[in-house]
Amino acid sequence: MSPEPGTDTDPAVDPGADPDTRRARRRAGTPRLHPFGLRTRLVLAFLLVAAVGCGTTAALTYRAARNAILEQTQNTAVSAFRDQVDPLVISLPVNADSLRDTVLSIARQGKPRPWRVYAEYGTVRVSSTDRPTSSVVTPELRARAQARSATPHGSFQRVVKNGTPYLTMAVPAVFRTHVSQGTAQPTGLVFYAVMELDEEEANIEAMVTAARDGALPALAVALIPALIASRGVLRPVRELRRAAHSMGRGRLDTRIHAKGSDELADLARTFNESAAELERSVTELRNAEARARRFASDVSHELRTPLAGMLAVTEVLDEDAAGLDSDTARAVRLISAETGKLAVLVEDLMEISRFDARAAELHTDEVDAADCVRKTLQHRHWTDPEQVVPYLGEGIRARLDPRRFDVVVANLVGNALRHGAAPVTVRLYAEGDELVTEVADRGPGIHPDVLPHVFDRFYKADQARTRSAGSGLGLAITLENVRLHGGTVHAANHPTGGAVFTVRMPL
Repeated sequence: MSPEPGTDTDPAVDPGADPDTRRARRRAGTPRLHPFGLRTRLVLAFLLVAAVGCGTTAALTYRAARNAILEQTQNTAVSAFRDQVDPLVISLPVNADSLRDTVLSIARQGKPRPWRVYAEYGTVRVSSTDRPTSSVVTPELRARAQARSATPHGSFQRVVKNGTPYLTMAVPAVFRTHVSQGTAQPTGLVFYAVMELDEEEANIEAMVTAARDGALPALAVALIPALIASRGVLRPVRELRRAAHSMGRGRLDTRIHAKGSDELADLARTFNESAAELERSVTELRNAEARARRFASDVSHELRTPLAGMLAVTEVLDEDAAGLDSDTARAVRLISAETGKLAVLVEDLMEISRFDARAAELHTDEVDAADCVRKTLQHRHWTDPEQVVPYLGEGIRARLDPRRFDVVVANLVGNALRHGAAPVTVRLYAEGDELVTEVADRGPGIHPDVLPHVFDRFYKADQARTRSAGSGLGLAITLENVRLHGGTVHAANHPTGGAVFTVRMPL
């Protein structure tokens, strides 16, 4: 019987549930911790987008600013260097002393910062420093500057040497053959200038540092809208989880407050519609189930009085059956047998109705378990060792309801005798803090397709068989009695043949 809406059943104290079911319920009732849950993923995604945006903006800004700084510096330097070299009047052949004076004069005019100037003419090497040549000037720059072309022009190159950036420039000295036409001819003299770019690199590094220092606060600021956004997304999700958990505990009137017009609001409305439909369906099923239980209980109760009279009459008829003719005697015995089966069925229906109505009570007492089993076998006259063989552990004290434990053992042994083959063995022993009762037969066993249904009410392995020796409720009543004790019952097939029913109850 399912709990009514609004009730709260604690699975930890539900004696009718097996341990696996109780563990599953406890897991369902306990919120699981997700280190990388939806909130974390949303925040990380938001921060990742912010980081990518900051990084991309910083990279593009850095690239543009770096190019602007370096181009401005190199354009200023190259233009100034060319303006210093182009007006020079060179007397050939070149005199080293006068050339040195020229180089020193050019070096003093360097901008935006001082230059180190070098001049090369054939084998003549002159510089504004104490070294005639510079290792910073690359062969590639020399080759471009000394290339024979109709219109000699200057070249420049950025070079990094020993971690220091430099701007190197080369301008060939020329003379003009026709002043009016401005035709320039190379003289073979090339001037080189070297200028450090350490200040520009320092400015660029400062810019990078500023961008990095600004990105961290930006990410911290981005965390606030990320948390707000994730909260807005997760609030309806949490409400949906709580509502689903509440419905799982039987509160089918649970609803979610749906507001807005986004997908989450649509999900909340869909949940409410489904919950309302489910509540209507479950209510109808519960009402139908209650009516069916009440009908079975009422019918069983009403049948007890006429059945008592019928049983009394059949007992008298059984006694006089020997004096009747054979056909009448057969009919009398048939009526007597069927009346007895009907009485058993009525009693079983009333018992199962009490379980359904949660009206079954457990009256426990500390008893000798082996003695209880022996009394059960003796009362049913199952004392023939060719039919039932008991292996009972002596001295096992257990807290049981003797009447219900008697029903459990009797139903299992009776089922084994009816559907299995003799001898039926009954084993009783203690295992840890549990009392274990095993009933095994030597029959063909239980078909694997039937095993999951052996404890179902009125289940028939052979659908063509309409009648059986029992009521069809014996194993179902056994299961309910075992659950009432807080134990479990399990059906299986023995490897050597036959069915084995194992009952485990707390001592």
